[in-house]
Amino acid sequence: MKLLVTGCSGQLGFELARSLMPLGEVVALDRAACDLADADAVAALAAHGADVIVNAAAYTAVDRAESEIALAQRINAQAPGELAVIARETGALLVHFSTDYVFDGSGDVPWRETDAPAPVNEYGRGKLAGERAIAAAACDHLIFRTSWVFAARGANFVRSMLRLGAERERLTIVDDQIGAPCWARNLADATAHAVRQAQAERAHQGFESGVFHLTSAGETSWCGFARAVFELARERLPDIALRVAEVAPIATEDYPTPAARPKNSRLDGAAFRARFGLEMPHWRDALARCIDELPAG
Repeated sequence: MKLLVTGCSGQLGFELARSLMPLGEVVALDRAACDLADADAVAALAAHGADVIVNAAAYTAVDRAESEIALAQRINAQAPGELAVIARETGALLVHFSTDYVFDGSGDVPWRETDAPAPVNEYGRGKLAGERAIAAAACDHLIFRTSWVFAARGANFVRSMLRLGAERERLTIVDDQIGAPCWARNLADATAHAVRQAQAERAHQGFESGVFHLTSAGETSWCGFARAVFELARERLPDIALRVAEVAPIATEDYPTPAARPKNSRLDGAAFRARFGLEMPHWRDALARCIDELPAG
């Protein structure tokens, strides 16, 4: 089996290139090798003849997307649709990653795949358009909506908190947005499991495309997430230099940003568990394992 991974220099793409390796030949492409902003570069991917295309590349600058609407739409909406056409024409399976930001964040019940999307920012609108472009192309596909992805490498909340915690004694963090932090390693491993099963289903004409919610078990706020980062870092990295002594909760309204954020980012993972028979770890357990991979200083 030949598997093509886009966005391999990102935190998720890096983990995917590793997790998918036992399944076959992995061709991992970074932005220099394939920029989704370039339609010709996307079209050229058809020449690889991949059995599985895993799209981990995305425009993820949520606030900047409010002013770079065309670029965000190009990468998050149009390019996935083009990848889907390639998958349909070459007979490949397309795996694509979407986001909790396709929902408006109302209520306090975890979102199911059957709930109506209503994104409140340009990033979410672009990701939703990408989902719909894939469905319209009618290729074999799996779309995984995830949330609050972190890793020991790349730009993410965990690494930002540790940097700020080393610089400041007091931090104020939003406490009324609720979701489940997801370690990129767990997300990649679960994807590899799903790809293996999907390819077996496709071989026996038993495959059904769909959208699935895939993130960690449990829930927390950004403030709770930050506090856990510092607690676990001090516990597991005794030599780490942290000045932070207080993490104070604030409301979303007290931290205005160009892009609105949904307050309810909970995702119900029951459909993924039922289809693929895999339970995701609790976010705090995943965070502890991730912190174990961080440098001590």
